[in-house]
Amino acid sequence: MVIRLLRIAVAAIFVGGIAGMIIASVNDNNNGAVVTCGLITAVTSLMLIAFTFASRQPGTIDENLARRVEDRVTSLVSGGADETEVRSLVRDAVRLGRGR
Repeated sequence: MVIRLLRIAVAAIFVGGIAGMIIASVNDNNNGAVVTCGLITAVTSLMLIAFTFASRQPGTIDENLARRVEDRVTSLVSGGADETEVRSLVRDAVRLGRGR
């Protein structure tokens, strides 16, 4: 929650830095103000990248779902299906789901 609020605040500063560069450039062509706003924007862009990376949730495994999938694989294999093909199908399904 805190990282989300920080990301919002940093994003607002980022947008303000871009606006500051435009205004300082158009208003009186003040190079010092343009460079200052540019540096602020550059630092906030790095902060946004860091906060976005830090806010990622690690993948969790649903043990009940994993048990049900393994039970279904076992059932298919005991019913005569090729275990290698069934497990390959499950891997492809996981890759398909992660691609969304």
